Amino acid sequence: MITATALDHLIQTYIDFLIVEKGLSPNSIESYAADLSGYGDFLEKNHIVDMAHADTTVILAWLVHLAQKGLSSKSRARHLIALRGFYKYLISEKHLCVNPVKDVDIPKPGQALPKIMSIVEIEALLETGDLTKPKELRNIAMMEIMYGAGLRVSELIFLRLQDINLGAGLLRVMGKGSKERMIPIGAKAKAITQEWIDTARHQVLKNVPSQYLFVARAGKPMTRQAFWKIIKRHAALAGISKNITPHTLRHSFATHLLEGGADLRSVQTLLGHSDISTTQIYTHISKDYLIKMHQKFHPRN
Repeated sequence: MITATALDHLIQTYIDFLIVEKGLSPNSIESYAADLSGYGDFLEKNHIVDMAHADTTVILAWLVHLAQKGLSSKSRARHLIALRGFYKYLISEKHLCVNPVKDVDIPKPGQALPKIMSIVEIEALLETGDLTKPKELRNIAMMEIMYGAGLRVSELIFLRLQDINLGAGLLRVMGKGSKERMIPIGAKAKAITQEWIDTARHQVLKNVPSQYLFVARAGKPMTRQAFWKIIKRHAALAGISKNITPHTLRHSFATHLLEGGADLRSVQTLLGHSDISTTQIYTHISKDYLIKMHQKFHPRN
């Protein structure tokens, strides 16, 4: 068990190692010591009493913490490099057997956090519209599916009837690079999509055959621009002042999953990201969740 006291000792041992073995300059040594000490303080403030419990989510939360303090991407990259070296040292000395830093990429300059909607705003958005009107029912069903499955707008508008299994609650999606993935959808998305198929889709089609799940004029899929306008209109009806786009629903899907306890790898799979570093932009919410879960489940709390 690596307690706060043990961690302080290991940091000093590592600094001694850097001085003797690596021959780093005094300024570099001072920076490494300060960065690692700051990481130790972060663990302590978040009630992580054993460093072995600091997983990748903790590392990402720490990087977010640094960003919230106003550190630039260059400064955060320096902190991460210091931590990478420290964890590598701890593993080589048999103090740890798992390296939580290995899958965390160096912060990129200018990388912005995605805009998201709160759960309250999502609920308000999805309660707008007159569901007795076929096209309004279609619009709400599309938004439910997009938020419920975290789809890209291109994936949503080109969904085919054969791509959805409402009985199993699954969507088959063809993403970027022709990579197929299966995504579960919730009860509300299933219910309204079933209602769209059973009661309204044929009214919009007007006897025109179409393979697409959500149809527009002449059985063709809706355009990206048309769906963007739908989102804007329903956001206005819901009294949402934020600049909402279709991608905001995808961002909100990922953020709310992480807030609810989903691990980063699972969210990566659901979003269809080939690189977990792409998914890391959503971990700005992980700190609060991390604190709550640790306080709830750790035996020493």
